Amino acid sequence: MNDWHKSSYSGNTGHCVEVSEGATTAVRDTRNRDLGHLSFDCQEWSALVNAVRTSD
Repeated sequence: MNDWHKSSYSGNTGHCVEVSEGATTAVRDTRNRDLGHLSFDCQEWSALVNAVRTSD
């Protein structure tokens, strides 16, 4: 896994999401890192990002 970085979609409210992009994309809650992360393969991550971009 690559380095973790704050998602560009996270605001400055303290409720942040971090991502680690590589062969799979991992997502975790900045405030609860010890609870683990969710992993997505390339197709799943692309579908999620596209759905968020096109949602109202």
